[in-house]
Amino acid sequence: MEHGSLLPAQAAPEVGERVFQLSSGEGWRVEQILSGALPEPVDDLLDHDEWVLVVEGSAVLEVDGTRVDLDRGDWLRLGRGIPHRVLTARPGTSWLAVHVPPETARGPT
Repeated sequence: MEHGSLLPAQAAPEVGERVFQLSSGEGWRVEQILSGALPEPVDDLLDHDEWVLVVEGSAVLEVDGTRVDLDRGDWLRLGRGIPHRVLTARPGTSWLAVHVPPETARGPT
């Protein structure tokens, strides 16, 4: 059994992002990401699938050329190899991110 609590949004850095691993297992991990002011967009290209949820705050992403606005409670699944960038995040934005191998990250059919 594991047990824990999310860090408060106020623990976000003034600038940039901090990532905290909350739990993990064979091939998967769950992280909390706390975003401060972003001096420039944050680019990413994953070798796995990722599901993210905005717990507090808001952000604007660009996913494979499409703008995506996320507010508290919004989630997004990003497939392996899909280019994306965080354009802006409101300082104090708290995210949950679940990283899984691409073959296990299938939603309802």
